[in-house]
Amino acid sequence: QVQLVESGGGLVQAGGSLRLSCVASGSIFRIADMGWYRQAPGKQRELVAVINSSTNYADSVKGRFTISRDYAKNTVYLQMNSLKPEDTAVYYCNAHIRSRWQATFNSYWGQGTQVTVSS
Repeated sequence: QVQLVESGGGLVQAGGSLRLSCVASGSIFRIADMGWYRQAPGKQRELVAVINSSTNYADSVKGRFTISRDYAKNTVYLQMNSLKPEDTAVYYCNAHIRSRWQATFNSYWGQGTQVTVSS
């Protein structure tokens, strides 16, 4: 009953910007946190940024990416500025959510959105 849907990925030149959005929907009781991960070809999925009471960023994106959250809309955003070719990856939305019909929090993932940064 819970789904995460991402949008905003695409192709951009180095130095450009993109804004990713992720909307959680369904029978949601509470969202504990939301975040973004990415996975480049041949590499392990890595944390990009998370937000709960505070924000945390991977060192590689600090100063360039900004994560924000709209609690009323169950939405998390990732504003990506000064993009570099090494930012190229599939970006996944993640959230720990307790459903109205379950007693525990579970981790949910979106389908991912491709971000490609050209040189």
